[in-house]
Amino acid sequence: MMTMTRMMGSMPASSMGLDNAAMQECIEACNACAMAATMCADADGGEGMARCASMCMNMADMATTMMRMMLRPTGHDSAVMTAMLQACVAMCEACAAECEQHAEMHEHCRVCAMACRNMMEACQGMMAKLPDGGLRGSGDGYQATGRTLSSTPRAESTPATGW
Repeated sequence: MMTMTRMMGSMPASSMGLDNAAMQECIEACNACAMAATMCADADGGEGMARCASMCMNMADMATTMMRMMLRPTGHDSAVMTAMLQACVAMCEACAAECEQHAEMHEHCRVCAMACRNMMEACQGMMAKLPDGGLRGSGDGYQATGRTLSSTPRAESTPATGW
């Protein structure tokens, strides 16, 4: 914990207008959720709970990715960060709801659901503390700091694999 605090203080995030305390809280919540979801998925697999196991594996991947993005504040892009935080909130809600269905019978599901809810709150708190207050929806895309990320499909070339 002390190393994390010192490292966060040494990063240029504060010069970019990011709240180091909120980032650290969210990073720690993502890490805890990734660990809980990984262990829950492992236990679920042994109990024949395929949907819950799959949901937990996806949750662990999302939490780890979100955590890693926040560990690289110099690459911060408000539009991307907000979209990822929103996706994490949705995944946390879905995984928590799935695990809560089994929470009375399986302690690992109860713990995982709690970790998901904690991460969801931390992600929502992080969104609220982004310098531009997060993204505002605008038609078919999102807009932040004067640029638009459009959801309009681009012309794609066919990959060599033919997919």
